[in-house]
Amino acid sequence: MGDSFRELVVWQRAVQLSLAIYKLTASFPDSERFGLTNQLRRASVSVASNIAEGYGRSTRGEYFLFLGHARGSNCEVQIQLVISNGLGFGKTPERRDAEGLSEEVSRMLVAIMSKLQKRG
Repeated sequence: MGDSFRELVVWQRAVQLSLAIYKLTASFPDSERFGLTNQLRRASVSVASNIAEGYGRSTRGEYFLFLGHARGSNCEVQIQLVISNGLGFGKTPERRDAEGLSEEVSRMLVAIMSKLQKRG
């Protein structure tokens, strides 16, 4: 592993995902401020945060565990994007950007986790 979680492409994409979510939710109705807006923002921030925290842990097992937390948070983002789309919240280009980043982060997390499992 490198010297810092900041070198991880998956962490970089997760940060981009959070920024995309903030841009998308900026146009959500005010009535959703404590609903989907808050949930999406918190879940997206959790993805990058868990990747970073796991990287900073002492063992490979702890890292794997936090990558699992990041993956779970990313799944939350994905379902919340589906719901917000169904409700007609947000602009299509921003939503597509967020969805694409979330899918990319998901693939990367699965790949890293698989690699860690094989190393045992």
